[in-house]
Amino acid sequence: MAGPAHHQLFSYGTLQSREVQLAQFGRLLEGRPDALPGYRITYIEITDPEVIAVSGSDRHPLLVASADASDAVEGAVFAITDDELAAADDYEVDDYARAEVTLRSGTKAWVYLGAQTEHGPDGRSTAAA
Repeated sequence: MAGPAHHQLFSYGTLQSREVQLAQFGRLLEGRPDALPGYRITYIEITDPEVIAVSGSDRHPLLVASADASDAVEGAVFAITDDELAAADDYEVDDYARAEVTLRSGTKAWVYLGAQTEHGPDGRSTAAA
């Protein structure tokens, strides 16, 4: 790992994949389970051939805010470096935008949410439901 880990990254999808981690970060990340309350998963079709080649799929999960307070998305949180955060940004297609959220554990972490939604300071959608 180049440099110290300065960021927490929450993944609920392909960034948990061994193949994606090796391709994007050059190493396997050590993560711990966590969840993001107030969201649910939907899926989008990816058209970027490089992302499809690395992930092995053209169907990727995408978080959407939920009106049901009991909804939460399970995933893993990883400690990553500045360079690895930049690599994650490069990997995520234009349908995603990085936002800071608070996970169920209280950990503040970056997560990739839908790019077409405006997000408040807690990462939650500011669009009317």
